[in-house]
Amino acid sequence: MGTGVMIGAGIFALTGQVAELAGSIFPWAFFAAAIVTAFSAYTYVKMSNAYPSAGGIAKFLEKAYGKRTITGFCALLMYFSMVINESLVARTFGTYTIQLFDVGENTWLIPTLGVSLLTFAFALNITGNRIIGLFSSVMALIKIGGIALFAIIGIWIAGISYETSPVNTQGASVDGFIAAVALAILAYKGFTTITNSGSEIVDPHRNVGRAIIISIVICFVVYLMVTLAVAGNLNLNEIIKAKDFALAQAAKPAFGNYGLWFTISLAIVATISGVLASIFAVSRMLAMLTEMKLVPHRHFGMPGDVQKHTLVYTIVIAIALTIFFDLSRIASLGAIFYIVMDIAIQWGVCRHLRKEVNANALILVTAIILDVVVLGAFLVIKASSDMLVIFVSAAIMVFIYLGERQFIQLKSANKRNS
Repeated sequence: MGTGVMIGAGIFALTGQVAELAGSIFPWAFFAAAIVTAFSAYTYVKMSNAYPSAGGIAKFLEKAYGKRTITGFCALLMYFSMVINESLVARTFGTYTIQLFDVGENTWLIPTLGVSLLTFAFALNITGNRIIGLFSSVMALIKIGGIALFAIIGIWIAGISYETSPVNTQGASVDGFIAAVALAILAYKGFTTITNSGSEIVDPHRNVGRAIIISIVICFVVYLMVTLAVAGNLNLNEIIKAKDFALAQAAKPAFGNYGLWFTISLAIVATISGVLASIFAVSRMLAMLTEMKLVPHRHFGMPGDVQKHTLVYTIVIAIALTIFFDLSRIASLGAIFYIVMDIAIQWGVCRHLRKEVNANALILVTAIILDVVVLGAFLVIKASSDMLVIFVSAAIMVFIYLGERQFIQLKSANKRNS
């Protein structure tokens, strides 16, 4: 399921955006993002081996900080970053699907198709976990095989050489490259959904960590191959021009219209499976936060259990984001929220649980430094090109923190009075 979420959101939605920041060396931004992700994932592997549960990150934060404001705040940042990921995938579905028709790029059909996908995913999620797990597994195999085929043939036709491969530094800068790494990290963050599977995986103390490592390795190999194929078939200007559907454009020189249709079909399969897997994991995470008494809950007269209610909330938020934000801003919000949350996870484990989970302090500190560097570069770039993203991110984080603090204080006061 983690691999399904990662590939569904990552390579199709982010290739062009990463290239716009990193220039012609954008494949190496995905490589650098894999290194940053590997350092971060070390903590999740250690925590999953020690505390496997359906709560995943929420449980990790509770272990590190207790039931405090910081716990709920960071858990909600992760929740919203995952919801943002769903809207990113939904808009990617719409963006690639309209390439089958002769319509403009900035058409109302993109959010409409995205909302339709989210509605379909909601209906299927209502039916239960078994169908989603089977469907996601089958779709993941299809898209991984298809994307690998696209990459191998694309590299072979392009003939990776010093002329066609991204070894020059056209359009590249140090701060742009580091900012691109921050965005590319989004392509790997799906591994965090695996931490929610501790109650379902056989021998979770060993296999959750193994699943995280395997998912990251698979995605790294796929991403590197695909980005090299894209760089070999399109020049930088062409990639940036088609940044929201760069893979579809890259298929044209190599495969013609048949390749275009094949790539679009893969994108549709990848985004559908990605949304299905993500929505289930996200709604379950919010339900766990509710059961842990870290967030308030209102059922508004809806029938069913808590997870059915959190599924509705998740879909409504994802639909709103899909309608009102474009791919670039959705991805930026997701990157900021996720990296801030990850810094909190790394610091909490380093400060409070390092000896308990037998974690290496040097690796934890390195993960924090890498997160701070890539987030700082990303914010600098965004400050010069799109301040709205920074304002919106800051406003949402302040709202979440103040709301969470108020909830925790009220809960403590009620407990004392009773």
